[in-house]
Amino acid sequence: MAFVELFVVALMPVLKTLIITAVGLFLALEPVNLLGSTARHHLNNLVFYIFTPALVASSLAETVTSSNIVALWFMPVNILLTFIIGSMLGWILVKITKTPIHLHGLVISCCSAGNLGNLLLIIIPAVCEEKNSPFGDSITCSTNGKAYASLSMAVGAVYIWTYIYNMIRSSGSQHNNTSTHVQKLPPEEMDHQSQLALPLISYQTTHDHHQGQVVKKMKQHIKIWTQRINFKMLFAPSTIATIVGILIGVSSLLRNLMIGNEAPLHVIDSSASMLGEAAIPAMTLIVGANLLKGLKKSEVGVWIVIGIQVIRYIALPLSGICVVKVARHFGLVGSDSLYQFVLLLQYALPSAMTIGTITQLFEVGESECSVIMLWNYALASVALTLWTTYYMWILS
Repeated sequence: MAFVELFVVALMPVLKTLIITAVGLFLALEPVNLLGSTARHHLNNLVFYIFTPALVASSLAETVTSSNIVALWFMPVNILLTFIIGSMLGWILVKITKTPIHLHGLVISCCSAGNLGNLLLIIIPAVCEEKNSPFGDSITCSTNGKAYASLSMAVGAVYIWTYIYNMIRSSGSQHNNTSTHVQKLPPEEMDHQSQLALPLISYQTTHDHHQGQVVKKMKQHIKIWTQRINFKMLFAPSTIATIVGILIGVSSLLRNLMIGNEAPLHVIDSSASMLGEAAIPAMTLIVGANLLKGLKKSEVGVWIVIGIQVIRYIALPLSGICVVKVARHFGLVGSDSLYQFVLLLQYALPSAMTIGTITQLFEVGESECSVIMLWNYALASVALTLWTTYYMWILS
């Protein structure tokens, strides 16, 4: 495939995202005010409880089968590695840039969670339909590609609504609790309580500690995080939808009842698909609406934004090449070049739009998230195209 053609293929989904973001920004302007604070809150709830679960369940039910799910076992592991590597790099970034406490979760989330859903669902079929595609027959490529992208979206949704959700929630709660606590303390207790709170709510260390103190404070830190994690989110709507979608896909009885134009209960799958189609535009509109606040006032520094872009578009893609090469060497991913292409692409995607939804739910870092997303997706038009080209070249 020629570079110019590939550039257009990779550029289109990113441009669509930027255009919808601009529409969201316009709708949030005071003269229009169709996406004000209250409207965004209600739209977020629809995305969380209705649109995203419907998209995940319908996509998985239609594409995942008992025969292909076994061959895809490495994808959840690969996505987990993107989160682990990204989180480690994000943690280093917040230490170096001295990021404000309430933004720790946001910065680490933007470094670790990629857009594993809508971009793949657009890019993979587009690549398959190109006449010079290196992935063989376009029909087979599109069918397999949709299955890979759907599973990627579902697994990513589970990780985001458990790990990322709780991290942003905990980070914001720590900031709020600390502010309230410090205001209520009498002057004579300020220094003592600040020393106890510091290792629990901040990554900054200003004094050397004895080994016993370090171990004790680490235990306190783990205890606080355990208390703050909302384990109910392990069974968030998206998680339940993933389980339901896989069960329908792998069960021949349920698949025959619900999937296909001739299925007796096909209307259920069609209705879920129709609802799911609203998830991606809704999330993107919310990010655009939040951007208005970010343009007026934002606490995110230039070096934080630059650091996130370096991690997402340089460090993570290079890490992904190493991971997939090792997996291929040990026979963990098979010989399907399209499958390997999707695994590699999962490391080079911009940050997940769902992060904006989560910051809106907790009203923490909304404007900062929008600023980060703006630069993230603006650079994606170049970075994602270049990495896509390189990945196809090493797999051909």
